[in-house]
Amino acid sequence: MQNQCAVPNCTSGKSDPQPLFRFPSDPERSKKWVEKCQREDLSDKPPEQLYRLYRLCGKHFETSLIEKDAQSAVLKDDAVPTIFETPSQPSNGQGKRSKVVTKEDETASKGRKKMKKSPAEPAKEDVQTLPEEDEYKQYLKSLFEVLVLLGGQSIPPTGPGDDKQESLGSSNFEALLEYRMNCGDEALKKRYDENKECCSPGRLNQLTEVCEKYIHSKLVEEVKLNGFFSLLTDDLVQISGEWFLPVFLRYVDKSNCQQEKFAGFLPFEGDAEALAEKLLSEMTDKWGLEMEQCRGQAHSCSGKHLSKMKTFGAKLMERYPMAVLSLRSTRTLNMTLVNGMALSGVQLVTATLKKIYSFFSQSSLLQLELEHAISIFYPEKEEKAQKLKEICKTNWTKRNDAFEVAIEILEALLLCVDSVHDNEDMRWNDQITHDALEISKALTDFEFIMALIVLKNVLTLTRAFGENVHGNATEVHFAATSLKAVLHSVKEVSDNIDVYHEFWNDEAVNLAAAMEIPVKVPRSFLRKHQLESGGVRPESYYKEHLSVPVVNHIITELNELFSEDHLKALRCLSLVPAAIEQNKSTEPEEDCVQVFKNDIPNAGTLSAELHCWWVKYSKKGKGETLPSSLHEALQLADVKFFPNMLAVMRLIGILPTLALEDAGDVAYKHFQMYLENTPDKFRSKSLALLNMNSDVVFDLDAMVELYMQTYPDKGEVSE
Repeated sequence: MQNQCAVPNCTSGKSDPQPLFRFPSDPERSKKWVEKCQREDLSDKPPEQLYRLYRLCGKHFETSLIEKDAQSAVLKDDAVPTIFETPSQPSNGQGKRSKVVTKEDETASKGRKKMKKSPAEPAKEDVQTLPEEDEYKQYLKSLFEVLVLLGGQSIPPTGPGDDKQESLGSSNFEALLEYRMNCGDEALKKRYDENKECCSPGRLNQLTEVCEKYIHSKLVEEVKLNGFFSLLTDDLVQISGEWFLPVFLRYVDKSNCQQEKFAGFLPFEGDAEALAEKLLSEMTDKWGLEMEQCRGQAHSCSGKHLSKMKTFGAKLMERYPMAVLSLRSTRTLNMTLVNGMALSGVQLVTATLKKIYSFFSQSSLLQLELEHAISIFYPEKEEKAQKLKEICKTNWTKRNDAFEVAIEILEALLLCVDSVHDNEDMRWNDQITHDALEISKALTDFEFIMALIVLKNVLTLTRAFGENVHGNATEVHFAATSLKAVLHSVKEVSDNIDVYHEFWNDEAVNLAAAMEIPVKVPRSFLRKHQLESGGVRPESYYKEHLSVPVVNHIITELNELFSEDHLKALRCLSLVPAAIEQNKSTEPEEDCVQVFKNDIPNAGTLSAELHCWWVKYSKKGKGETLPSSLHEALQLADVKFFPNMLAVMRLIGILPTLALEDAGDVAYKHFQMYLENTPDKFRSKSLALLNMNSDVVFDLDAMVELYMQTYPDKGEVSE
């Protein structure tokens, strides 16, 4: 659709705003309009297209044909345009606005009131074309409009690898530009006539970079407006053969709602120290983040990149001590603990669980095969079998109790994948049978069995704590007060590891015997140390290389993820009114609130304000329902009268540990959907940012200005 008059050289616009009227859908009247406005290029277009895409302004109609009120202008049903510019050359050198009248017009306008002639218009040569700079801006605006449309719908502008070609060819981007030209985009038409293309691959790359820069500026502006924030990262993503780190920002907005936004991808390459410096530099210098305002950080990276992320987290904490390291709400505690273990047996378990989930997600028929196998192994325990079947329909491999579930269904799982691999009834294709064989090999490796048993037994101690820490306000508060007991239990296992390992080893050996799996040391270890198969006792090997490192790692990680300041912040959830009413005999701990003393409006009145807050909500009225979540507490009408309490709860709200409420996790879900639905070869870090921030208000004029500042050369870009 055009937002300007279709009449050539019409001067209506910002200086002379006029109402715009659609071409009529009636074929006869539409034909008359085309004839009157002297646009031969429109004569072959159908009335439906003219109706949708073209307009005439009010300057070309007599005033008696337009009915106006305070808010709008409506054209009469039988109106035909009759007033147009005609070239004339009076002695004073000025053009004159005149009326082209035919016999048909005389008949149609008989008895109508004549329209007053306007003052003399500027010379014709001044209004024939737009100034060169305005024309260039209109051209860029058209390009940005198409790019934003494609990015918002997750449609790649180019095909795979097209960004390396000399021309965009028949890409999605080029196709939409061609459509705009056919609909009358004069700026694009002129550019095409001059260069035989609307936009080169090089300019498209510049446009996407400017889009990315614009979104960053809007996000950073919003974060700065709302004060403090937390920094969150996710598992690395591969784009065009390179690794990138996804970054999210969490904050509480002016309406006191938790928000989490996708901030973009950062290149992830180089050694640990240099990479940490580079990432911080990108965030501060390029994005413009004020890291002094960062009050939390959480990272979900695993595998070979984990050590680099730990270096980055330590560097961030060293430079900005208030950026407390914490758990991320989108990851369960036990899976977070396991993903950080660089042990061969543990990595074998995590990799196999991912394969299992991916395998059974392919087809509901495979899921039915697994359910049938579970029924075979639990013939007399229908209730338990049904419970396991329901669990297996979910993404159970990421649950806190994933290792317990795996033990429960292990034999059924092996029976299922072996049956699929045998493929006696020829139901499965080659890829599925191959994947089934790979899973079967992993399940029948004693290293997998032993690691699974150790993880199941150790992480049972942290499971309840992990579930509470992602629960409601009261449960999180309880978890924060119970960590000491959890650590005590794990340390007790560490102190008596010989006894515990003996029990775990016996359990693993018995399970292996039931599944007819030989007990042995991993072949890779024997080859590496050039040992005979009987040179090392399996029990001793797994104690030294599995049980002891697993227990020690869990103790270390719990202490890192839940520092004293982090626990104090979580215990501040006792400020939520429902938690106060539940524990009304005890006032919220002031020493916990003091962790925010430098970030609240008036630390001097904190004690008195805290007491008043407690008194207000420690006594619930009859039939009254008190807010039970942080989000509900932040929405209280009276919270504005407690500025310190409001500030503290806003600071708690940005902690990455807490699950987001009120649809605050939309950005993360959008991110997951993008990765699932966009093939690797079509991924683009710039367009992904555009796609996942489609709620940003895109000011095309501002984007054009930013482009012209960034790339002042107006010439066509070849690469």
